[in-house]
Amino acid sequence: MEREQFSSRLGFLLITAGCAIGLGNVWRFPYITGQYGGAIFVIIYIAFLALVGIPMLSIELAVGRASRKSLGASFETLTPGSGFARNKYWMIAGNYILMAFYSLVTGWMLYYTVKTASGSFGTHIDQQQAGAYFGSMLSEPSVQFICTLLVTAFSFGVCALGLRRGVERITKPMMLMLFILLVFLAARSFTLSGFKDGMSYYLKPDFSHIKASGLMETLSAAMGQAFFTLGLGVGSIQIFGSYMSRRCTVLYESVLITVLDTIVALLAGVVIFPACFSYGIEPGAGPGLIFVTLVSVFSDMQGGVFWGGLFFLFMLFAAVSTLIAVFENLIGICMDLFGMSRLKAVGVNFVAVIVLGLPCMFGYNLLSWVHPMGGESTILDTYDFVLSENILPLGAMCYVLYVILKRGWGFDRYIGEANQGRGITISPKARPYYRTVLPLLIAALFVQGYVGIFFK
Repeated sequence: MEREQFSSRLGFLLITAGCAIGLGNVWRFPYITGQYGGAIFVIIYIAFLALVGIPMLSIELAVGRASRKSLGASFETLTPGSGFARNKYWMIAGNYILMAFYSLVTGWMLYYTVKTASGSFGTHIDQQQAGAYFGSMLSEPSVQFICTLLVTAFSFGVCALGLRRGVERITKPMMLMLFILLVFLAARSFTLSGFKDGMSYYLKPDFSHIKASGLMETLSAAMGQAFFTLGLGVGSIQIFGSYMSRRCTVLYESVLITVLDTIVALLAGVVIFPACFSYGIEPGAGPGLIFVTLVSVFSDMQGGVFWGGLFFLFMLFAAVSTLIAVFENLIGICMDLFGMSRLKAVGVNFVAVIVLGLPCMFGYNLLSWVHPMGGESTILDTYDFVLSENILPLGAMCYVLYVILKRGWGFDRYIGEANQGRGITISPKARPYYRTVLPLLIAALFVQGYVGIFFK
């Protein structure tokens, strides 16, 4: 049966960008930009996007487009008998680990969208009260389960309709709305009293921050963010390569997807920091920035119910777009690997994601006494560590080795596929870079992940 394809290039670009655009763009990128030197960090980050992110994105898309298969069968299709096919199993596991905790966090976004838009949090609450609200939600597994069930059922329901009738038809307008909401919220920031101070903290070049953190730590943070923001290493981008046309080169599309992802990350900081500085609240990182700091900010803001509701709706769209994209990858894998129908693959994966996510959910209440990594670590932290510090970089290394080694796909066949269509092409002279520099950068990221966690 002929592989289904996107009905439009815009649909492909928005949906693939939607896979990359996620919560990390909003609660991690703005904070580490301010922490590591503002505009200087942004320049370093963009450099690593060009050096690592875009080449890796092009590899996944090229493998997908050439094979017209998901990760479940692409290696076997392109290189029958290749030992690389064995690596797919732990890379596939990475998708399930990601969705196990990402669907839970998306459920939190649904909860906060409803609560904020309805005014349930009240006005003029401080960060301690906002933290108490967040803690109360975490302590109730039933509330989290219902919210997670709803966003998971909706996302799988979209995938059940097929690529064009479901994924493209629903995700394309949702991504357009996401961009509109973000621009609207960013424009609102210009009217806030703390706009100048917030933007100064966010983007003003500050070498003292780099000096305090150390150049190597700053470079590592920039490379890590550039790598992880695109969701590389587990085939979640490859699946959309299997649906794309050959009208444009893979590198051209990779650049456009990366630009869209970066615009969202940069604008998120324009929304967050002026608001924090306008109301005298120190911005934090991670979930606390979204569910504690900004809830307190919106409660003090005139029209806070409206602006807060819009912000969490934007966050919900960003999270759901990633859910739909990775769920589509899981469905494609099951269809290619086991010959399942789309509907059967939807049902099996829906149950699997919900069940695998229960330990993360219970880690904040029924299993709150479990600290797998010591200290105050949670089960979700462990899932994240296994994925972010292990499977993603090792999966990326596998893709790189696949296109540079003769017993893999080979560099000539890679650029032969990648350069089909109009747009930017990859020069054969890039071979030494792919063979030497790119693997070394990914290896350095893998080592730094362990150093940052266990030796800091």
